[in-house]
Amino acid sequence: MFPMTDRTAPGPRGQSLDETAKRIIELLQDDGRLSYSAIAKEVGLSEAAVRHRVQKLIDSGVMQVVAVTDPLQMGFARQAMIGIKVNGNVREVAAELARMDQLDYIVITTGRFDILAEIVAESDDELLDVVSAQVSTLDRVVTTETFVYLRLEKQTYAWGVR
Repeated sequence: MFPMTDRTAPGPRGQSLDETAKRIIELLQDDGRLSYSAIAKEVGLSEAAVRHRVQKLIDSGVMQVVAVTDPLQMGFARQAMIGIKVNGNVREVAAELARMDQLDYIVITTGRFDILAEIVAESDDELLDVVSAQVSTLDRVVTTETFVYLRLEKQTYAWGVR
């Protein structure tokens, strides 16, 4: 999942990325700890030019370089997706949910639910509190359904570039 906080809707696919920028992204998707000098050797630019390119990609919101952790290893006992049905302005409710620190992923969607929100909680009590006392009590929230994760089978962020 690509964290999408404080982002507007993405522009046209591929924006105006040249082949060098795409290659830099591919290299970092494969190994986010790759040094600027190693990237420079791969793409034929100087280390300073790569550093500038990476910073430009980050500043423009095209990519993020983050550490992805295992919630269980970090002391979080419960991970779940909350399906939320809304009556009224979905974007306003999504914005309210995005302000909740406990929710780490919010998407507006089609289908059975209007919004999907992911939570990583320290306990079942915290999950219950967030769902019943915070999410469900928001104006315009009609119903919620919580899907507790039992086991993570696959998680990848390397979908490449187009």
